[in-house]
Amino acid sequence: MGRVGRRLPAVAAVLYGALAALVLLGVRDVLFVYEENRCSMTYMYEYPEYLKIKLPKKTARRYPAYELYLYGEGNYAEENKNLILTGIPILFLPGNAGSYKQVRSLGSIALRKAEDLDFKYHFNFFSVNFNEELVALYGGTLQRQTKFVHECLKVILKLYRGQEFAPTSVAIVGHSMGGLVARALLTLKNFKPELINLLITQATPHVAPVMPLDRYLTDFYAAVNNHWILKAQDLRNLTTLSVAGGFRDYQVRSGLAFLPRLSQHDSALSVVSSAVPRAWASTDHLSIVWCKELILATIRAFFDLIDENTRQITEDPKKRMSVLNHHFVRHPGKIFEENPEAFTELTGTFAWIKVKTSKWTYSVYNDSDGKYFTFPLASHRESYSHIYCENTMLDTSSWIYGCMNSNSSVCLEATDLSWRAELLPTIKVVILKLQDYPSLSHIVILVPPSAGNKFTLDCEFFKEDSRTIQLPVTNLFSFGLSSSKILLNSSGLFYNVQLQHFNQVYQAFKIHVESHCQSLIERKPSVYRLHIPWSHEDSVTVVNVPSFTEISAKLHIAQPENESRVPVLNIYSSSDCQYEVILKTSFLQVLGQIIRFHAGALPVYVVSNILLTYGGQLNTLMSTGQCSEFSLELVRTAKPYKVEPIISIVVFLQGFNWFREIWDSLLLPEVDAAVLSSQDAWFPLVSLILFLFGTGIAYWSAVFFSTSLRIFSSLWLTLTRPTVLSKAKLITPRRLCMVGSLALVSWTTCGAFALFIIYLQYLVKVIKLSVNVRAEQNVLNRDLDHSKETSQNSIGCTVKNQDLIDSTSGATQSLSSSTTAEAANTLKIHVTVLNLFTWIVLLNLPSLVYWLKNLRYSVRLDPDPCRTTAIILVCILEILMNSSTSEMKSRRK
Repeated sequence: MGRVGRRLPAVAAVLYGALAALVLLGVRDVLFVYEENRCSMTYMYEYPEYLKIKLPKKTARRYPAYELYLYGEGNYAEENKNLILTGIPILFLPGNAGSYKQVRSLGSIALRKAEDLDFKYHFNFFSVNFNEELVALYGGTLQRQTKFVHECLKVILKLYRGQEFAPTSVAIVGHSMGGLVARALLTLKNFKPELINLLITQATPHVAPVMPLDRYLTDFYAAVNNHWILKAQDLRNLTTLSVAGGFRDYQVRSGLAFLPRLSQHDSALSVVSSAVPRAWASTDHLSIVWCKELILATIRAFFDLIDENTRQITEDPKKRMSVLNHHFVRHPGKIFEENPEAFTELTGTFAWIKVKTSKWTYSVYNDSDGKYFTFPLASHRESYSHIYCENTMLDTSSWIYGCMNSNSSVCLEATDLSWRAELLPTIKVVILKLQDYPSLSHIVILVPPSAGNKFTLDCEFFKEDSRTIQLPVTNLFSFGLSSSKILLNSSGLFYNVQLQHFNQVYQAFKIHVESHCQSLIERKPSVYRLHIPWSHEDSVTVVNVPSFTEISAKLHIAQPENESRVPVLNIYSSSDCQYEVILKTSFLQVLGQIIRFHAGALPVYVVSNILLTYGGQLNTLMSTGQCSEFSLELVRTAKPYKVEPIISIVVFLQGFNWFREIWDSLLLPEVDAAVLSSQDAWFPLVSLILFLFGTGIAYWSAVFFSTSLRIFSSLWLTLTRPTVLSKAKLITPRRLCMVGSLALVSWTTCGAFALFIIYLQYLVKVIKLSVNVRAEQNVLNRDLDHSKETSQNSIGCTVKNQDLIDSTSGATQSLSSSTTAEAANTLKIHVTVLNLFTWIVLLNLPSLVYWLKNLRYSVRLDPDPCRTTAIILVCILEILMNSSTSEMKSRRK
């Protein structure tokens, strides 16, 4: 039995070490395993300047920490110092710990674009200084920021009074939490919705907070999202675009950046930066504000949104959505036109060449003569269902047309099918379903004269079934040992590989695409696009052929219930190459998805394990008189069945309004499982996995904590002399005074500050207790050794004297041993409580950091999310830290 008992901690250490290792592997996947940075840096051509806008005295006095600035460079900045503004106002709102200077990328590129247009139109970029507040971690100032932005909008519009084309609204660009503050404007009672007509958010967590650390944060989210859902009809004049950063942004996962689904569909758009045309790049949380490719797309959209009559952003919601779709969803490779002409004249003395084959390729290099190639559709309609054409010339001119002259060899008037094209990194492609164009007799391809240009055009007719291949994904529990494989032997230019049963966020795969070509001639690169039909989160990969390419396949948003389409891998291929597609489950990326979606719930499971262990220690102490070690008690008491049923019952009851009302009235936080279930990010085994992960973290955090405590104790022991172990009174006037003082500190300054003070006091108390226990154990060991030596040297003594010495020595050792054992039990209990209290302090640390940062503006944190909690914990901990196990056992008796 003793051997088994000694073996148990070693087995537990290995098991919990493996669990902690899995957590670390998942964290590594989230933080470090993603695509390389494809963004270019934006640079200012002249020195950036920020002109501070004078605010009304009442506003400045009410919001002393906030400021409003106007961005400028060089001569433009000098001209605007008198604040006679004639441009279009754009307001930039920074996010969590963000700087107002982050507006410079937008402002600088917009200025260069305006210079190219000789300032026919230009924008004035304003920016708000929120003092770099940590609003993602502390929600107490979100409402204050929202009200300040409202005042800024009124100040900005006043600057344009008396101008010929004075604006009546302001467009807003919000980064991170700044986007949420912009949405919150509409919840203000006296806010006029017509003050803003366009909102663009960058990496803003719209759905829920990344870490719901206080109720002010969660209440703010609930108020904003409920308003946008219930008042959706009133928001039709506001056009909203949300841009997420993709997998490079590990601070705000892209699923949180998608606007609520019940929001207005016809005036709201959510995209991931990896799917944005002409960018096709994932961005991290900060680079999204300076990524040149994204900034260019945003500025192009701003200029296309201008109404020529008002010289301001158009008031037409349909045009605004058309422009945003053009630049952020599907770009046809043409300059935006609001109402393109239905028919176009095909002019020019170009040769007309008829193509009768089903597959056609034409390469152009330095050709001075233009040509029209016509493809008659009548001969192909029965054999084929679609036509596919691609063009490597990426200019913005039209190149493909539909003709309705069935009997003529030339086509003088045609419909421009170039608007049906889609721009990809190296090609423009058009896929037309012949059945949708029954009136067309010919497809016409224009090859313009190429002065020094080299490009290639390809077209082919095909049946949809021949280019659509179904590839079932591997099981989650295959751990990458099995694979699904297909071989594309056809000589086609385009394939759709449907990924069957790929619909959940916890699924993750590695897709290997290997291309083999018949000859070594130079070819255009192949393009692989992972297309997710229910959300704009595509990812594009460009590779040279032949090659071996690895593509990560994982989702930001799970498949909606009413969605039947499946993810598709589009392969834009070379016709004489063979492609092999192999799909395997990526176990490491599955771990990464679990951490990405559920890391916020891990602290709850860690604390649950510590509480179960603490309860087990108390139970053992009461029943046996001895307190067991944390690691042994964790193995014995940390069982999932003690937590899982409670979670399942609460999540079930959360579906009833009466239960939610009772829950909210008790000021209890939202249940993580219920929140994630509403986001389609919860699956049956995730709670068990998180509990096991929490057990591993609790075990190794306790090991780290105990080791640190021993180190501090050793240092303390070298600096001071230990005191004699003695029993102290539980309640004394001094302790009552300490409780009152800390409660006063909590009430008048910051609750987290009071918690931190008593935490340090408790830590010192435990270190002293550890020093005393170690000293007493050393003394006891020396006494035992001395007693053995005395016993051996006292052989010549009389039996009577020897018995007297033995009995006296035994009694002294027994008393000392009992006191030391009692102190050791007390130390074990206190170490567990302090470990638990450490997690509480860490979770309340953000409000302490916020309070320290804003101390120059106010001594009292208001509102304070942990003021009441701090007062209660101060009273409890002041009693707990001075209690001992002997008092607990005496109360039991």
